[in-house]
Amino acid sequence: MRELKYREAIDEATRQAMAKDDRIFVLGVGVDDAKGIFGTTRGPALEFGGKRVLETPLSEATLTGVAIGAALRGLHPLLVHARNDFLMLTMDQLVNNAAKWRYMSGGTMRVPFTIRAIIGRGWGQAAQHSQSLQAMFAHVPGLQVVMPATPADAKGLLMTALTTETPVVCLEHRWLYERSGPVGEEPYYTPLGHAAVVHEGRDVTVAGLSLMVGEALEAAKALAAEGISLEVVDLRTARPLDSETVCASVVKTGRLVIADTGWRSFGVSAELAARVGEQCFGELRAPIGRVALPDVPTPASSALEKIYYPGPAEIAAAVRATLSGRGRGPAPETAPNAAARGKEFSGPF
Repeated sequence: MRELKYREAIDEATRQAMAKDDRIFVLGVGVDDAKGIFGTTRGPALEFGGKRVLETPLSEATLTGVAIGAALRGLHPLLVHARNDFLMLTMDQLVNNAAKWRYMSGGTMRVPFTIRAIIGRGWGQAAQHSQSLQAMFAHVPGLQVVMPATPADAKGLLMTALTTETPVVCLEHRWLYERSGPVGEEPYYTPLGHAAVVHEGRDVTVAGLSLMVGEALEAAKALAAEGISLEVVDLRTARPLDSETVCASVVKTGRLVIADTGWRSFGVSAELAARVGEQCFGELRAPIGRVALPDVPTPASSALEKIYYPGPAEIAAAVRATLSGRGRGPAPETAPNAAARGKEFSGPF
């Protein structure tokens, strides 16, 4: 199978979906720019022109309201945000309108509305421009949240989102855009809420989202040299959250580590840990381990970023801990490596 970059897969999915459904149109700041949101909207802009790929003013709440109105009138808007941080300006529209109209109308009103937004670290962009806010959106009934980790899923999940009659938030990690992988040429649709076992193993299950799936695969390679066999599960979506596939893996391995790009407390890792505890607690041989961001705002300096962001080494450490029976990551209020520095984070965070 041919290979595409993650950004190319998104571009192709958008063009193929628009060709199949003339209700779909793209809007957002920078969508018809020469760079086209990391190269993900340039193809649709060239193929379909300004009537269906609309450059817009910088007014997030207004754009979201326009998109919801268009969806209620039978169109399917694809609203693109350069950063998911800016979705904070749209929360009233998303939570109190888009997510609820179908329920409040008894199913008579549909909101076919897809949002693409970028998550994750950039280049020292700090606390307001590099967050991963999937848990905030996944908390809301009526919203679906997808987080593709591979080019194949970047295409398949987006194409599925563009066929649904409910709002879908697609979150893309900026570090994934240049990664390549096999992608089918014809249109295809990856169902939402179905996790995938991407690496089979026997000792520990690692369930990851977005960038952390690749980090888990790197950890699996390193740990294999130690004789430790990881099973890696790509969750694919934060809502619907497929805990059944994770439990099926835990039945085999008896241990679980969850790797998320967001904060540790009250996040997707916490929800999945709770569900596994409810659904297959008796299969666990050790406490569940979690790898996620410490509960402090994102730092700007590269030195602090190296401490703040977990990767394969932190996943491997969590795996070793759960194999030893400890299974505990750093406390929510303690930064990684803080003990080595002899102090803990303190203050209002």
